[in-house]
Amino acid sequence: MSKIGKKAIEIPSGVTVTLGDKNKVSVKGPKGELAASFDAEIKIVIEGNELTVNPRKDIKRLYALWGLTRSLIANMIEGVVKGYEKKLELQGVGYKVVLKGNDLDLALGFSHPVLFKAPEGIKFVVEKNVITIAGIDKQSVGQVAAEIRKLRKPEPYKGKGVRYVGEQVRRKAGKKVGSGS
Repeated sequence: MSKIGKKAIEIPSGVTVTLGDKNKVSVKGPKGELAASFDAEIKIVIEGNELTVNPRKDIKRLYALWGLTRSLIANMIEGVVKGYEKKLELQGVGYKVVLKGNDLDLALGFSHPVLFKAPEGIKFVVEKNVITIAGIDKQSVGQVAAEIRKLRKPEPYKGKGVRYVGEQVRRKAGKKVGSGS
């Protein structure tokens, strides 16, 4: 039994959730609209302002999908109400970021600037050396943040690179200076 899957999802006022054919769920709220399709063996029911998810059969695979489906629908509802954001910071001499339209122009110590185009539904905000990635889809916000971080991961000796705000980078000691005889 799924502890997460058993919980009902409260649908806030101002949000409309509709079920389509083939278990397609559409969520519309003040920030936008999201839609996703789920496994046909998972039963999704809307009663009043609550949404419940249950497996149709007692199969181990469906118990895994039960909690996942409930979490994905809850994330869709939260996304259209509040939205999601991730923050990245650049650390290092000469590392900087400039917003050009809705795209990022990053100087990360390479011989050339790196242009990162914003995917649909993602908005960037730049303040000094901090990039804020915002959107209504939790998965795409996290994916874009991971792709930007991957451009120049924080290195363990000086700590330079792109990191999440508040991320701790384990530092390594450099080479020890040996005593000459």
